[in-house]
Amino acid sequence: MRFGIVVFPGTWSDGDCYHATKNVLGQDTNYLWYQESPKLSDRFDCIVLPGGFSYGDYLRAGSIARFSPIMSAVAGFASGGGLVIGICNGFQILCEAGLLPGVLMRNDHLQYRCQWSCLRVERSTTPFTSSCIPGQVLRIPISHGEGNYFADGPTIQALEERGQVAFRYSTTDGDVTPDANPNGSANNIAGITNRKGNVLGMMPHPERCCEELMGGTDGKLIFESIIRHGARTG
Repeated sequence: MRFGIVVFPGTWSDGDCYHATKNVLGQDTNYLWYQESPKLSDRFDCIVLPGGFSYGDYLRAGSIARFSPIMSAVAGFASGGGLVIGICNGFQILCEAGLLPGVLMRNDHLQYRCQWSCLRVERSTTPFTSSCIPGQVLRIPISHGEGNYFADGPTIQALEERGQVAFRYSTTDGDVTPDANPNGSANNIAGITNRKGNVLGMMPHPERCCEELMGGTDGKLIFESIIRHGARTG
């Protein structure tokens, strides 16, 4: 599997994503600079937009990064069926770029939260969750101040009806409750896909829990799902 890790000014989880895909999972991994605009399908199978504070989160998180030259290449790659995963700030960028619906707003408590969270897997039929089972609870950390997913009523309804919600914040038992929601996201949404299912945005950081040394390995399931999908379709 060939992973491309996009680096914007202010990105800081690029090294973690590189380590997870290259060193932990042994995959072909390279960095992509935000000023590049190559034909990605010739070089990569999956593009990763990592977390961080692209362009200092000025205006809105991800709102400037979406105009970077690389994003036109990412959009073309996605429209051709290539896999794209946006993590934290990467999720924000995907929404700002129109590759995913909705927006990420300030956490409802107005606090930055860096903590472990529980995610309930809603579907195992996406390229990003095929190594999971529906209802499985993953323990994956969050680290954000603007992770409050919001969309208008019809958009939320469409996401639910089409099965585009990939993960929800839950209790350790998988119950979706207000107390389990760390940021106020609508319907406890922690991650969504586009309609085709080849683009995923998620706020929690799977790259930070791929080794026991980091306190857990549930994040590996996300990347292993991507690799598994590539093996089936490659």
